[in-house]
Amino acid sequence: MTEKSVKSISEIASFCKENGLIYPNSSIYGGLAGFWDYGPVGCEIKNNIKNDWWKTFVHKREDVVGIDGTTITHPSVWKASGHIDCFTDPLIDCKKCNTRIRGDHLIEDTLKIPADNLSLKEITELIKKKNIKCPNCKTGELTNPRNYNLMFSTEVGAIKDDNSTAYLRPETAQVIFADFKLVQKSARMQLPFGIAQMGKAYRNEISPRDFIFRSREFEQMEIEYFVHPDKINDCPNMTNEIKKFKIQIITAQTQEKGDSNHIETTIGDLLKKKIIKSEWHAYWLYQMYKWFLELDMKYENIRLREHMKAELSHYSEGTFDIEYRFPFGWKEIHGMADRGCFDLTQHNKYSTEDLTYFDQESNKKIIPYVAAEPSQGLDRAFLAFIIDAYTKEKDRFVLKLHPKLAPVQVAILPLMKKDGMKEKARDLFNILKEDFTCLFDDKGSIGRRYSRVDEIGGLYSITIDYDTLKDNTVTVRDRDTTEQIRINIDQLENALHNLIKRKNKLTEFGKVMGKG
Repeated sequence: MTEKSVKSISEIASFCKENGLIYPNSSIYGGLAGFWDYGPVGCEIKNNIKNDWWKTFVHKREDVVGIDGTTITHPSVWKASGHIDCFTDPLIDCKKCNTRIRGDHLIEDTLKIPADNLSLKEITELIKKKNIKCPNCKTGELTNPRNYNLMFSTEVGAIKDDNSTAYLRPETAQVIFADFKLVQKSARMQLPFGIAQMGKAYRNEISPRDFIFRSREFEQMEIEYFVHPDKINDCPNMTNEIKKFKIQIITAQTQEKGDSNHIETTIGDLLKKKIIKSEWHAYWLYQMYKWFLELDMKYENIRLREHMKAELSHYSEGTFDIEYRFPFGWKEIHGMADRGCFDLTQHNKYSTEDLTYFDQESNKKIIPYVAAEPSQGLDRAFLAFIIDAYTKEKDRFVLKLHPKLAPVQVAILPLMKKDGMKEKARDLFNILKEDFTCLFDDKGSIGRRYSRVDEIGGLYSITIDYDTLKDNTVTVRDRDTTEQIRINIDQLENALHNLIKRKNKLTEFGKVMGKG
């Protein structure tokens, strides 16, 4: 069968809505731009992404612990971090229709050139030079761009005054820094170590767009990895296997020449050429890049992009994005900065607490160095995984998600509701649901039910039919290949465990048991 992928973001948005993955928030009232609700299927996939990320980078590691901080913190946190002064995007107004536009997006959409690193002055000059008009009314003159702070403000306390202003967090990182000393002491962590957190963040985007790619409420999965400032190149985990790991990358130097093409190279080569400046940064880039690939994201669809010097954040010593090839172009799904000692130094300065770390080896107090900040947008990862798995074949749609991400592992489908098949199927469902994520469906033709399971990414469909009533066997159907075999119910649980863990293929089970 010929496979075709998604062609537009509107196509995937429609698919997600129809199949219970994602809905526009408050749709009965016309919706609210930049806010989305995850439906019954979508929340399962989303939770599976979160669970695998946490298991991989927290539970399976001795050097990373997790926290769950609040979404509203003391406003001084955001003053110290620089967000109150620096967390801005360029805002432009149309003088005719009053449409508000993000300046760098306007340049990108109109001139088809990267604009993330353009200053307000450069955006102003390009608009005048190219005579760019309002994209909404097509004729309106545009104001000069001005800095617009993205943080949502709120009020804390019964009295509204200057001292009651607080902010919804625009990122999860700062809670980690504010809690650094408490976590380090209570968990008895020694450098090098990381603190992980996942949760909601909020940004009052000027122009949310591209479905869930750029929204105003989203989730992050983030790690701050702390090392001794003198040991950023002392990574005992940097093996030859990692150094030989192949990736696609577009470097800052390439971008500055106006070239948008990436090359294939290795982690070791990037370290050797000092494109990646520290071993710990390289190690964590490898870990995150590999995580996407191990969850079946296609190699040709992801790459690294090195930030150019002009676009580096105020805290960054060097930043790389993992980008995905969306229908609307290569865009960031993961960001990783070398934050240096900026954040702990700032909070040490602004707070009344001593956030230094006592290094027993040197017998000195130090400010730990954040060599890597793996910052993962959960919603963007979700979107990339769905697009990558979304497949149109000759006679069906199928969402070929990795087994770890599948919203349904086992669908139980009685061929008919009569002659005891429904009751037999219900009994089997009640057994399997203890160990597997199961779906019971007895509505419609068996062919349509197979299609429904395929479309939402369910792994295996089990059909209870007349033969089941005779010999206690069921038909097990594979989502990706549509192959089917008969398995005795007594062998079913063990077979499913091995199939889902990819220890065997469906056809291999058939050969072992002599059943086709």
